[in-house]
Amino acid sequence: MPRIRCHYTDCVFVDDGYCGAAAVELDPDTGCATYTPNEEAAAKDADWEEEELEEWEEEELDEEEDESWEGEEDEI
Repeated sequence: MPRIRCHYTDCVFVDDGYCGAAAVELDPDTGCATYTPNEEAAAKDADWEEEELEEWEEEELDEEEDESWEGEEDEI
């Protein structure tokens, strides 16, 4: 049986750099459809998404404050 070398480091099927899944489905556009992140990686992704959302909200607030200052300069 052929062994598949995998470059995912956070997949539950990866064992010493090789895929241990019984069957592998590859999509030419999206890559490995068998890929399943382990719990640790999924938790990191969730934290990252929350941090990104907070940063995005802060940037949006900063832009609104900048716009309000621009309007006040015109009035002076």
